[in-house]
Amino acid sequence: MLKLLITLRKKLVLVVECTLILLMAALLIDVLWQVASRYLLQDPSSWTDELATLLIIWVAMLGSSIAFARHHHLGVDYFVEKLAPSARRITEMAVQAMVGLFAVVVLILGGSKLVALTLLTEQVSPALGVKMGHVYLALPISGLLILLVAMETMVGQFQAPEASRREDKA
Repeated sequence: MLKLLITLRKKLVLVVECTLILLMAALLIDVLWQVASRYLLQDPSSWTDELATLLIIWVAMLGSSIAFARHHHLGVDYFVEKLAPSARRITEMAVQAMVGLFAVVVLILGGSKLVALTLLTEQVSPALGVKMGHVYLALPISGLLILLVAMETMVGQFQAPEASRREDKA
């Protein structure tokens, strides 16, 4: 089970990282065009601010899931490191369970409801006409990746705590 979760996570992280590269490139081009149109052409584009906002939403959500997958997220582990190995393992599993619960309740379920509601009400962005439900899809997608990583970490801690820590460092 652990090998399957690790393989799935690695493949999904690669896809999300490639997507993030494309989104960041689009954001860079968008902002450069905004600056050029405003200062060089003296005719600012009306749609570039909105596109930048929508891209930042996706970059932030997908980027946070990648940070979590790489274990580069913000964490306070000073006190956890002071615990005995068995207590540390239990604490780490409890933290992963809480993160997984947050991912399910807030990001996946809440995000899915938000996506469904905005698609049902046909909300669109003013300048671009993009369906806001498509913008909010970033929530459940990042939630799924965060949940997968939390599950993988918990299974790794349960099956082989030392092996999962070595895998985390890789």
